[in-house]
Amino acid sequence: MRTKLWAVVPAAGSGSRFSKTELKQYQFIENQTVLQHTVNRLHTLDLAGCVLAIGEQDTFAKTLSFQRQDKMHFCLGGSERVHSVLNALIYLSDIADEDDWVLVHDAARPCVTSICLQELVRSAIETDTNSILAIPVRDTLKQVQTKNQIEKSVNREFLWQAQTPQMTKLKDLQYAIEVALANQVIITDEASALEYINQPVHVVQGRSDNIKITYKDDLELARLILKSQAENSNI
Repeated sequence: MRTKLWAVVPAAGSGSRFSKTELKQYQFIENQTVLQHTVNRLHTLDLAGCVLAIGEQDTFAKTLSFQRQDKMHFCLGGSERVHSVLNALIYLSDIADEDDWVLVHDAARPCVTSICLQELVRSAIETDTNSILAIPVRDTLKQVQTKNQIEKSVNREFLWQAQTPQMTKLKDLQYAIEVALANQVIITDEASALEYINQPVHVVQGRSDNIKITYKDDLELARLILKSQAENSNI
């Protein structure tokens, strides 16, 4: 039986660090929104479908044109990212098999390359293990607690910076999130929910250009990365 892949994109957040009034996923880069770039990159994989979890007042997302419009699904997002992901998984449970694979990807990560996506999928399926894209921490890290005073340097030898997509099976991720939320555990990404229930998670080395647009200046950086990738056919 062919392995089915589904994508989940939580896109209901307000992104207050980017702007109090503008949504980062709907900023334009080369005549397309950030969200369109993001979703279209995911569609370089052979997806069974892509679920966007959007805000209750969002009337814009469904007007956008995506490369695989026939595979787009929409559901109501939640108050936090984790709730949006869970809502999308519950939506998927009605149309997907519980053993299908799900890739959860940030709406504001438009620069992930198809090569990284393919490597993540290959690794997860071949090892039958939850997997995420991540990169080793490069910079010296400082622990700062009070009055901007450095307390100590942190050994970065075993530290990785998590990215998305993060890939696991539908039933496992839904269970992990539900258990974590029931126990009021703070969930910052899908891997943290899986870690909480002691499920193994492998890292697959990604690329530093898979940035997440968080602040205003990140938008210009994403614009430059996408331009460079297009010019070098490096997507």
